[in-house]
Amino acid sequence: MQLDSKVMDIVARVFDSHLPTREEIITLLNIAPHSTEAGFVMASADAINRTSSNGKAEIHAQIGVNLSPCPRNCSFCSFAAKNKVFTERNELPVEDAIQMALKAEEDGANSIFFMATGDFSLKKFVEISKEVKTNLKPETVMIANVGDFNDEEGRWLKEAGYIGMYHAVRMGEGRETSISPEVRLRTVKAARDTELLIGTCVEPIGPEHSVDEIAEKTLIGRDMEPCFSGAMRRISVPGSELEKFGMVSEYRMAFLVAVVRIAMGRKLIGNCTHEPNILGATAGANLFWAEVGTNPRDTEVDTSKGRGLNIESCIDMFREADFDMLSGPSVIYSQDNVLY
Repeated sequence: MQLDSKVMDIVARVFDSHLPTREEIITLLNIAPHSTEAGFVMASADAINRTSSNGKAEIHAQIGVNLSPCPRNCSFCSFAAKNKVFTERNELPVEDAIQMALKAEEDGANSIFFMATGDFSLKKFVEISKEVKTNLKPETVMIANVGDFNDEEGRWLKEAGYIGMYHAVRMGEGRETSISPEVRLRTVKAARDTELLIGTCVEPIGPEHSVDEIAEKTLIGRDMEPCFSGAMRRISVPGSELEKFGMVSEYRMAFLVAVVRIAMGRKLIGNCTHEPNILGATAGANLFWAEVGTNPRDTEVDTSKGRGLNIESCIDMFREADFDMLSGPSVIYSQDNVLY
């Protein structure tokens, strides 16, 4: 059986440092599931990924600091007011955030993300962050996962000890959310202007999303010049308007993770999948998140009692996929790791 020469050519040129065009990304996305070409793409992404990262995987811990019936009303989010999963406001006590961060540090997290809902006061988030930071090792990497912000607010994050942030123009942005893609991209510009490194992801992907939109969001992410990209599937929120579409399989997500890895070229160190799974780790992902506190994909107030995995479980998955674990601060979130 002979592989499709067009697919082979696209992948071969990525190994030679070519960045695939939109049309080439769509060609890869249109490959038939379970075909020889699909297996070739996944194996190639795995090879690129392991070479770029020197065979090292990273675990980043994420601590959700609050929940609320959020007025941003993203259809895929359990925090959305319209989804009626959470009807009361709840904030993680600062001392609990400190203890969770210290535990993540002790367990070997390569960075610690702090996440808040889109309507949470950034000033308060910064105050909490500063208090947590004073209790951590100086070299511990802190990353912000918050709502949109401007240049001044970006400087607040920088002064609080953050070296980077997570942000994405999500699937259905402006359609399934009340946030326009332009607002999201203004925040990315603010992050660049304040020298915050940017991590992103093609997310949250559902069965109803077209290859055109997946390609579009992949290229938007690439244009951010991120320190990592990747892909995440949408987890169905009970009672939400998107629940009827169901979820893509882990196999399909592994293939999409592979395409995104290839689309980002061979130089980028980091590529994620979420939620953590071994298939993704064998198809181009070298970054997982362990989660505690609140979680926009969970109906539990503390996701460690629900969907969230701990650091040990994530490490076990990567070891089953024959990865070595990076020890110490993240190299994905480093000034030397940008797409270009």
